Amino acid sequence: MTNKDMSYSAVTARKNEIMKSSLGIDYDDFVQSPVAFDYERMMRETGYSMDDIIRIQAETKVGNTPLFELRNLTEAVRKISPPGKGALILVKDEAANASGSFKARRAAVSAYEAKKKGFKGMIAATSGNYGVAVASQAVQRGLKCIIVQEVFDSRWVGQPEIIEKSRACEAYGAEVLKLTVGPELFYMLLRTLEETGFFNASLYTPFGIRGVESLGFEVAQQVRARYGKDPDAVAITHAGGGNLTGTARGLLAAGCKDTRIIACSVDLSGLHMASDHDFNRKSFTTGHTGFGVPFATWPDRVDVPRNAARSLRYMDAYQLVTQGEVFYMTELLTKLEGLERGPAGNTSLTAAVTLARQMDKDQIVVVQETEYTGAGKHHNSQLSFARENGIEVRRGDPKDNIPGKTIVLPKRLDQVRGMEQDIDKLRHSYLTNAARVLPAADWSEGDIAFLAADIKKTPDWVKQNLPA
Repeated sequence: MTNKDMSYSAVTARKNEIMKSSLGIDYDDFVQSPVAFDYERMMRETGYSMDDIIRIQAETKVGNTPLFELRNLTEAVRKISPPGKGALILVKDEAANASGSFKARRAAVSAYEAKKKGFKGMIAATSGNYGVAVASQAVQRGLKCIIVQEVFDSRWVGQPEIIEKSRACEAYGAEVLKLTVGPELFYMLLRTLEETGFFNASLYTPFGIRGVESLGFEVAQQVRARYGKDPDAVAITHAGGGNLTGTARGLLAAGCKDTRIIACSVDLSGLHMASDHDFNRKSFTTGHTGFGVPFATWPDRVDVPRNAARSLRYMDAYQLVTQGEVFYMTELLTKLEGLERGPAGNTSLTAAVTLARQMDKDQIVVVQETEYTGAGKHHNSQLSFARENGIEVRRGDPKDNIPGKTIVLPKRLDQVRGMEQDIDKLRHSYLTNAARVLPAADWSEGDIAFLAADIKKTPDWVKQNLPA
C-alpha cells in the first residue's frame, strides 16, 4: 500500500478497481456502451428474491413497519378541498425500523452481503440517516463500520442535524471520519476502502436498491389487505433516487401497475450543495433539489460505475415544496396525529397534502416513509440554526420563500400547495448529459432503447428530442 500513489488524481483513477474489489461486482459485465448497460440483469444478479430480502431484513429488526391512517389530517385536508375531493392519506411509519428510517432496508441487505462474502467491515459515505443505518446493521452482523461524513463548513461549524447523525453513528459503534464540505468526500471514501479492504456499502449498489423494494411491496400488501385495492398514488421523498427507485420497483413487483409514483423534493434552487458558503444556509441535508435534480438528470454521478437508483425510470410526477411548508407539516403531524417525526421524512407528507386535495375522496395516497427525530434533527433546532446563520424565519405565504435567505412558515393548511416540476425538462437534461458521454449521432438503436427506458419514454420520443 505504501508504494501506491495516494494523490487525489491517482486514487480517483483507480475508482473501478477499488469498487470491484470492495463490492464483488464487475460492472463491466453489464456495460453495453458508454451510455447503456443491462440494468435489469444487474438487479437480478444480486441473487435475492423478495422473500430472501424480507427474511434478511427481519433478522436485524427491519421491515414489516406499520401503515397508519392519518384520519385527522385527512379530515383537515377535506375541509379545504373542493366538494368530493380529499383522498385518504396513509403513512408508512419507517421510523419503526432499527436505526429509525427506511435506510435500514438498504443497509440490511448490504450488511448481509458483506458478511456472506467474508468482509470484516463496511464503509459508507453519507451525511444522513444511511450512515446510522449502516452502523446499526453492521453491529448486528458482527462487522466493523466506518462512516465518511461531510459535517462542517470551513469555519468548522456543523449543522445540528448532521451532528446528531454523527452522534448516532458513534452510538452504534462506528468510526466517523468527519470532513468539511468539498470534493474530498469521494477521495476519502475510495482511499479508506482501499486501505481497509472493507465492503463498500454505497447507497447506489443493486443490494441497497433491492433492499428498498420490500418497502413498496409491503405498502401494496397492507393497502390491499385493509382496503381491497391498490394505492392510487405513493408520495416518495426524492434525493439520490434510491428511495423512489426501490419503492417503485417493489410496488411493480406486487403488481401495482396503475399506482402513480410521485417524487417530492424540498426546493433549494439557487443553493449549491458543494458550496462552503451555502452549506449551512440550507435546513435540509437530504430530500432536496440539490440532489434530486442532478441525480434524476444523470444518475451515474456517484461512487459506483453504474447507479442502481434511476428515478426517471419510475416517476410519474415531481412535486417541489418549500422548507417552511415541510416544517409546518412536521408540527401539524405532531399536533393532529400524535406522531413526532423528522422533517426530512415529512417532505413527502407535505406533497401528499397537495395531491390529496386534487384526488377524489375514495382514493388513497400513501406517504411511504417517516424518520426518527430528536436533538439536532428536530425542526426547532433546524429553525434556530437557520436564524443563527442570518436566515429570516417568519410566518406568511410560503410562495415568498427564498432558499438561503428566508424560511416562510404557512399560517394555514390551505397555504401548503407545493409546485409541479417539469419532468420533460429533466428528461431533456438527461439526454444532454448522455450526449456528453457519447455524442447523440453515435447512439445505436440499443442505446436509444436504454435511454428511453431510463426516462420512461418511447424510443421514438428520444429520437424526436435528440440533443443538438
